[in-house]
Amino acid sequence: MQSKFGAFTFDDATRELRCGDRLVHLSPKAFDLLGVLLRLRPKAISKADLHSELWPDTFVSDSGLAVLVAEIRRALGDSAHRPAFVRTVNRFGYAFVGAGFTADAFPTVCSVTWGGESARLKAGENVLGRDPDADVCVDAIGVSRRHAVILVGDDEVTLQDLSSKNGTFADGMRVTSAVPLADNTEIRLGACRLRFRRSTTAAPTQTIQSSLHLRGSS
Repeated sequence: MQSKFGAFTFDDATRELRCGDRLVHLSPKAFDLLGVLLRLRPKAISKADLHSELWPDTFVSDSGLAVLVAEIRRALGDSAHRPAFVRTVNRFGYAFVGAGFTADAFPTVCSVTWGGESARLKAGENVLGRDPDADVCVDAIGVSRRHAVILVGDDEVTLQDLSSKNGTFADGMRVTSAVPLADNTEIRLGACRLRFRRSTTAAPTQTIQSSLHLRGSS
């Protein structure tokens, strides 16, 4: 996938970072870290998850991660105090915040998954709830008739609660206002769990033609 932000182009196929026509040097691990942050933007990624991505079978202290972040910032001309690209999330991890981001390789496909199945979300509003007329009809205990809405926009996908009785949660945090969704975010409607997927691959998914019923999901 080729990603563009500011004056930079990141290409994970050729493993190159360029500023205009100039090749920008990054060590292999720093390149991998930038790739993870770009892929999961705008989600804040915990240090533990970043360690699992970069060093799955090796113990490396948090200082090793900080060294890589500092290397990325130097390469991008970024600042820890006024970040234009990589933001430090205090006592948690890091997030990519660069504006003007585009990904050119494939169109983005958004879906919700449960079990071994997947359903594609349409552009615009996708209402989730127990109502048979909801875009994604979740027929499960504790789910309100119109429980939550996923808004698929050109640059961002957000989740918002619709005054549900039992609440909407994203990765365990209660949703009280519109929150951005990153790939692999767990969505919980009451006790019902779904998984949001955002992919730039051309993998086939089931398109929602009418209300889709998820019965007894948990």
